[in-house]
Amino acid sequence: MRDSFFAAVIGVFVCCSLSISLPGQQTASPPALLYLQRSLSQLEGNTSISDVTLTGSVRRIAGSDDQSGSTTLKALSSGAARADLSLSSGTVNEIYDSSSPNDPAGAWSGPDGVSHPIPFHNLLSEPAWFFPAFAISRRLAAGYVVTDLGSETYEGQQVERISVTQNSPSLSASNAVLFQHLTQVDFFLDSTTLLPAAISFNIHPDNNSLIDIPVEIRFSDYRSVSGAQVPFHIQKFLNNSLFLDLQIQSVTFNSGLSASSFSL
Repeated sequence: MRDSFFAAVIGVFVCCSLSISLPGQQTASPPALLYLQRSLSQLEGNTSISDVTLTGSVRRIAGSDDQSGSTTLKALSSGAARADLSLSSGTVNEIYDSSSPNDPAGAWSGPDGVSHPIPFHNLLSEPAWFFPAFAISRRLAAGYVVTDLGSETYEGQQVERISVTQNSPSLSASNAVLFQHLTQVDFFLDSTTLLPAAISFNIHPDNNSLIDIPVEIRFSDYRSVSGAQVPFHIQKFLNNSLFLDLQIQSVTFNSGLSASSFSL
């Protein structure tokens, strides 16, 4: 499936001559890998986490549509995640299952209850965007390219910026370039604590993987839960505008969530 998808778009990708800054082909630069390992250690503490459930309040802003309600966020360390928003207009769901790297799947539905598939190119970034421990742990596995982009100031905070992309040996060299771009996730780690201040990636229109729509997740108000560090304030920016503002009220680890919780 992946080869046929990339074969269809790679010609357009090249012709458009997009200016994309991609990391090198090395598996990892030592400082970058060390930063991610230390960040994960800070996030997990002495807790081994296989699944997480977060509940709290949410505000959703989509243009002139501004609604508030409650949310339940669930994720597995294997790569499945779902976000359920209960708003005044109805329920909004988003489900990802990336537990099978070669065949990720996802769907979303709005208040009308109609399910819409998420296209393949929008399944390649981070399903558990609301739980940074899982976002990092998955990228410490083989098959990822980890690059240190250096220190910078982010929202008045000194951070270390680490960029991670995914390799795919089964793709041709030209298709692999596009695949790396579609899988790129940048981590902004507080230079003192190494807790993630934010992560960023791109999504794309359903019918055009070559147009980038920036997504930025900001984390704050970290609190200790069973020895792990969890951000209780999460903001999701879509195309540089605040889209979701979540205030977490409860956190549950290792409740035994099953794959059926993420069925499409």
